[in-house]
Amino acid sequence: MMFKLDCITDQASGNFAFSGYEPGLAKMGVQQDEGNYVPPNEKSDNITDELEIKMNKFLRGKANLEGLQDKKLKGQLTIREELYGKSAQAAAMAEKWLLPSEGGYLEAEGMEKTWRIKQESIAREVDISSSRNQFDIILPDLGPYTLDFTSSGRHMAIGGRKGHLAIVDMKTMRLIKEFQVRETVRDVVFLHNDLFFAAAQKSMANILMTGRYPYIYNRDGTELHCLKEHGAVLRLQFLKNHFLLASINNFGQLHYQDVTMGEMVGSYRTGIGRTDAMQVNPYNGVVALGQSLGTVSMWKPTSSASLLRLLCHKGPVSAIAFHPNGHLMATAGKERKIKLWDLRKLGDEPLQTLPGNAKTLDFSQKGLLACQLGNGSSVQILRDLDGNQMYKTYMNHGMVKGYQIEKLLFRPYEDVLGIGHSMGWSSILIPGSGEPNFDTLVANPFETSKQRRESEVHSLLDKLPAETIMLDPAKIGTLKPERKKEKPTKQEKMAEIEVAVEVVKGIKLKKKTKGRSKPSKRTIKKKDLIAKAKSPFLAQQMKEEEQVARKKQKTTEFVEPPTSLMRFVRKEATA
Repeated sequence: MMFKLDCITDQASGNFAFSGYEPGLAKMGVQQDEGNYVPPNEKSDNITDELEIKMNKFLRGKANLEGLQDKKLKGQLTIREELYGKSAQAAAMAEKWLLPSEGGYLEAEGMEKTWRIKQESIAREVDISSSRNQFDIILPDLGPYTLDFTSSGRHMAIGGRKGHLAIVDMKTMRLIKEFQVRETVRDVVFLHNDLFFAAAQKSMANILMTGRYPYIYNRDGTELHCLKEHGAVLRLQFLKNHFLLASINNFGQLHYQDVTMGEMVGSYRTGIGRTDAMQVNPYNGVVALGQSLGTVSMWKPTSSASLLRLLCHKGPVSAIAFHPNGHLMATAGKERKIKLWDLRKLGDEPLQTLPGNAKTLDFSQKGLLACQLGNGSSVQILRDLDGNQMYKTYMNHGMVKGYQIEKLLFRPYEDVLGIGHSMGWSSILIPGSGEPNFDTLVANPFETSKQRRESEVHSLLDKLPAETIMLDPAKIGTLKPERKKEKPTKQEKMAEIEVAVEVVKGIKLKKKTKGRSKPSKRTIKKKDLIAKAKSPFLAQQMKEEEQVARKKQKTTEFVEPPTSLMRFVRKEATA
């Protein structure tokens, strides 16, 4: 087993420690490279070579301008190519200096396999701060547990099936708040930040009508809202860019509620019945629901009908997950199969079919796929090794025998997988799963209260309307295609003829001599002009009547049926 530790970063302090770095040699302008001293000019050559490699990722290709005869066009294209080169160089410099951390995966030596490496071996090799992310919290009386992370990965909300709710700070491992609602908790989800979260609850006693709705709490455990319009909710999802809380209840009703204004944006009967699979596509905000007939339907809040229905499995759909790029979807069915679909093609055949009876699926920020396998107490991590969307086994992890996994969820910006199971919740290390560089304007794990308030204001100002949710968000801002003109009605045709006649009547005829301006001749001329104005409308009307007559003639033509059916043909009455 081999681990690459070229750069060790302490995220809490922001200090970097490079292996093989000596300050005394750096002052002399000399760099140490594997025991050999490299002169400064060779160092700069290495930097330029590295920048050229990075620039190739951002270049759009070079245009061949030698064969152009137009000097003006050639000059314009030359200037544009220079601008493209400067922008690629700026992007390469930004990637070099602003994105210093690189993600690393497990690398096996010789005949060794990465999926045979245990968590104990990983814990012995990583630093102390990373080893703290391995833990098991045992609460056997309140499970099974479901969980959710904030977009920055700093806080985690957990919900036990028997009413236990809690918020945990994952950096300091400090319990912020926990309380008991004494009702069945089916799902929990954070809202736009760690101050608010929603829980889908249901009363434990069937005779009670209270507690059959989702509730919104703050981080102090105070109940803020009771969303009675949603009913007995099974699954919750939050659309952060649109500030919409989506829910599906046990009657198959899909609800969208705007948490900023409190109004119900959409409420539709899906007609799919009870479903336990619900997921939001991060690319376009479309909600995917799994049906008991093996179909996955996709919905948006401004349409009462589904945008798309895709037959994925022969049995009920048990889990759905979307890749961060939004183009790859993973589904699991009760027939013990996991399928990967390319949403850009929407073909009948999946990209890949894997064996497995998965109750929960989840993609990491780097595209790793976690799924539950076996009897419900083992986790398998799949990875796209070749970049061709063909996933293979990367890691395996077995829980204690008897633990039934309820929820798998990767922690953002960390190589950590959270596992909610029947005996509590656990956390394991998955090298290469998280994004190593975070943008503080998007998600800041170390934000202060002042920064949180500012980010909340900015997110509210950048809130997207519900109408922007569609299968292809690239169509936003484009022109609508011209629709075919509908056939005008009879009244509209008569109105057009009257307008044309009025225009002709308003024409003043020139006065002519030698008796050519007599009243009789002027009347004849006006009649001729009116007839010419009406002629195109009458010709169009005659064409339409001929087309209708031809259609009627085709339908009335007698087609002789087969001999076996001749006895059923209606005979004409004879005189």
